[in-house]
Amino acid sequence: MVDLTEIEALKASLRGARAAAGALADVTVRIEGGDAHADVAEADLDELQRLALANALAAQALRGLVESMLKRRGKLATAGVEPGSVGIDD
Repeated sequence: MVDLTEIEALKASLRGARAAAGALADVTVRIEGGDAHADVAEADLDELQRLALANALAAQALRGLVESMLKRRGKLATAGVEPGSVGIDD
């Protein structure tokens, strides 16, 4: 039987991830609607920094919850993404 608390945590985690992603909509419209040769406004950069962190935290929380659910079921793949292995190369 599935733990109701686990399901509620999953729902909350999904809501958080969707809300964090949705918060990018306003700033996305401003950035995409701006001049391609103009500098990005400092306020937009500050907002992007805040939203990027919120998105990263929400995604990581969701990932951690899903991984713990998979581990509990014995279905977590042994090969996974190593921390720090995904991103832009320097």
